[in-house]
Amino acid sequence: MEALLSIPGEIWQMIDSFVLNMFQTWRLYQVSILLAIFVASHLLAKVIHPKLDLWMRGLGGLKAAQLRILISIVRRTRGLLYVGIVWAVYFTMQEITWPSRSFLIGQFAAISTAWTFVAIAARIIRNPMIRRVFRYGLWTYITAEILGATDNIIQILDSAAISIGDFRLSLLIIIKGVASLLIMLILVRWATAQISRRLQPVEEISPSMKVLTEKFVRLGLYTLAIVIALQSIGFDLTSITVLSGAIGLGIGFGMQKVVSNLVSGIILLLDKSIKPGDVISLGDTFGWITGLGARYVSVVTREGKEHLIPNENLITGEVVNWTFSSNLVRLDIPFGVAYSSDPHQVREIAKEAAGNVKRIVKVPLPQCHIVGFGDSSIDLKLRFWIRDPSAGLTNVRGDTYLALWDAFKEHGIEIPFPRRDVSILEPATPKA
Repeated sequence: MEALLSIPGEIWQMIDSFVLNMFQTWRLYQVSILLAIFVASHLLAKVIHPKLDLWMRGLGGLKAAQLRILISIVRRTRGLLYVGIVWAVYFTMQEITWPSRSFLIGQFAAISTAWTFVAIAARIIRNPMIRRVFRYGLWTYITAEILGATDNIIQILDSAAISIGDFRLSLLIIIKGVASLLIMLILVRWATAQISRRLQPVEEISPSMKVLTEKFVRLGLYTLAIVIALQSIGFDLTSITVLSGAIGLGIGFGMQKVVSNLVSGIILLLDKSIKPGDVISLGDTFGWITGLGARYVSVVTREGKEHLIPNENLITGEVVNWTFSSNLVRLDIPFGVAYSSDPHQVREIAKEAAGNVKRIVKVPLPQCHIVGFGDSSIDLKLRFWIRDPSAGLTNVRGDTYLALWDAFKEHGIEIPFPRRDVSILEPATPKA
């Protein structure tokens, strides 16, 4: 505890010594030069940045990673100009004056160069939190290394420690653990992205097995990253075995639904009953599956609504999978014609009209059957097949009805509708 309380005083002494050195005559001159360079680079960036932005917008055919790096470079035009100018001033002063009179400028040139390129390189990391921790952590380390304060900072951080039995935990160990975990997470994200990219073109592996493989690999790599980070700070993993078992038992009782959905998701991936791209109906929800999560399945409807259905519902409930074993789907359309029409001719015309609809397949051929004699019409049913249910069912039915309307109108076939005869009776003449 005493070590923790002494840290602010030691840091303040370092800052006080640095500030006192800054008030030397040539140090003040160098600070003024650095401020002037900052103003000059800011004004130049105001002129150059719009032109670079316009040039960048005219580029095409770049990958996402290349585009992110290019955008980061353009956004840091002022920093790059500052680095270039400050290095030019530093080398010039090295030639025309004593090296000590440009020492501070050289240090700021090295720090600004490191800061600028770290900021550009950090754009490769997509996760905002990890990118922010990586950027600020590396900035701090590089600045301390250039100023020669690394050993003092390490000593201060290591002295701030607490001991629990044989285990010693200091701020330095915590920072090392966080840094190790951060590096491992970056490597894991990169490795999983590469594995996913290589699995996608492989046609021999089903979509569900691709998703399952990615999830197992990601889980294994993240577990390995956490274990390595804990071991890097000297943490004995065997000491938490009993505790983790008790915590796991408590979590199991408290998170039954979450665990149930997780296990159900694994079952769905293993039995391949649900996979990305399938068209399903679950209650009033009809749409196609766009993703399989650890807890839910994402289903997008024709209206653009995205339903997140828990995995457990797909295991325990009744699900209609329109494309489970085949993407061939049959649709029926009922219609009626007047009794004055020839039903043999109507059947042939209906089948021919359905065959001209773009999405209706030719094999199996469309069929038309009489299903009854109604009050005012001969009732028929047109039956046809499609192979793309994900493109919608209502629209293909509508196109088929329009094709029937045009064909019946061309051949003079009447589509009946109910008629009612109304008789108006004369009022009775009253007797005298």
